[in-house]
Amino acid sequence: MTLDYFRDFCLSKPGVTDDTPFDAKTLCFRVGGKIFAILDIDFFDYVNLKCDPDRSLELREQFPGITPGFHMNKKWWNSVSVRGNVPDPLILELTTHSYSLVFSSLPKSIQSTITP
Repeated sequence: MTLDYFRDFCLSKPGVTDDTPFDAKTLCFRVGGKIFAILDIDFFDYVNLKCDPDRSLELREQFPGITPGFHMNKKWWNSVSVRGNVPDPLILELTTHSYSLVFSSLPKSIQSTITP
């Protein structure tokens, strides 16, 4: 999967913005101001995605390319390999799952301003 493809996929979701708040190489995707995906622009090997804790454990057992989130809350975040260790359709599914978790945690007043 290429960085451009992943970026386009994320930005196609309602209300998504991207920025580099930490440094010039750490790209974040947000919905309602909250991060749902983080990656390194220079070395697009992994993307950090939020995940349901129970599902995280299952995925980590099943795929060696899915590990506890680097520099993140290990209970809620996974680092997902984008270099062939994890199938692209699963990466996209997990990205959508992360987006949905973050979106559902937003106040209803913010959710209502984001149109599908």
